Amino acid sequence: MKLNNSVSKDHNSSKLKIHARPVRAFLTLTIGLIAVILFMGISIAVGAADIQLSTVYESLVNFNPDVTQHTIIHELRIPRSIADVLIGAAFAVAGAVMQGMTRNPLADSGLLGINSGAIFMIAVALAFFPEMSYNGTMIFAFVGAFIATALVYGTSSLGKARVTPIRLVLAGAAVSALLTALSQGIAIHFRLSQDLAYWVAGGVAGIKMPQVLSILPWISFALIAAMLVSRSITLISLGDEVASGLGQKTGLIKIIGGIIVLVLAGAAVSVAGPIGFVGLVVPHLVRYIVGVDYRYIIPCSAVVGSLLMLLADIGARMINPPYETPISALFALVGVPFFLYISRKSGRGL
Repeated sequence: MKLNNSVSKDHNSSKLKIHARPVRAFLTLTIGLIAVILFMGISIAVGAADIQLSTVYESLVNFNPDVTQHTIIHELRIPRSIADVLIGAAFAVAGAVMQGMTRNPLADSGLLGINSGAIFMIAVALAFFPEMSYNGTMIFAFVGAFIATALVYGTSSLGKARVTPIRLVLAGAAVSALLTALSQGIAIHFRLSQDLAYWVAGGVAGIKMPQVLSILPWISFALIAAMLVSRSITLISLGDEVASGLGQKTGLIKIIGGIIVLVLAGAAVSVAGPIGFVGLVVPHLVRYIVGVDYRYIIPCSAVVGSLLMLLADIGARMINPPYETPISALFALVGVPFFLYISRKSGRGL
């Protein structure tokens, strides 16, 4: 991935100067957080049964369990909106960390098969451990994400040719197809097609507060960890030699970054299914706005990812009411053209 005059080196002091845009980052965070709060309110109000924003506010300050709309808001709409925020942030930051560590502009947990790995192990959990708790299912999703990552990087490393972004994406497509086929085979054999379809379709319909509380600590921990290692990711994005020369333990940072990605992707998929392209589109958009410093890219990606997830969820409910359009389909409409654009733009370096 080319940084195009975003980095300069002072040969006298041997220090890298990373050109970032802190003012733009501050504005992105401020405006983005305000927009997230606003659209969370709209998300709570919109649905099969539309609810007035005044009723939403009333239910928050003076909840009455005897009022049907208040019950809908607290049991269905609020958990769903919080899940949108967490899942959008998780997928977006996972993509940002992957792109920074691998210097691969096409890195995304969906494109590299990580989401399919999580779904595969969820299918295994449903088939062999049907009484397993939701937390246990989430652990299986983490294991599946790890298996997919190992397969993708192992496959792309075969032969003498160097690992390139295109090789990674092709390996990701192959591994994703394999794991998806295995998941469907398990679903058919154990008659789990309807249960597994909830995750495969991708969406947040029906999410309850216990599920939100289960993923909250995992995603929060991983987001904080990503921000703590953001400076190191910035240096690694400039090249391993540069990062090592500046005292970074690149191997350790990549292991930490890999764990962060697996936790974020695994937790998000365990709730919402394999929603792709969020981690591809958001980091590129944020990088264009705030520059190449991951101290700004990661928090801004979390906010923008949350906002886009909220917008997609609202759109999914408004396109064909009272039915819902799969969120993954909406992201694909934007993500596929964007993927082709990035592939062509970066083609010479791939």
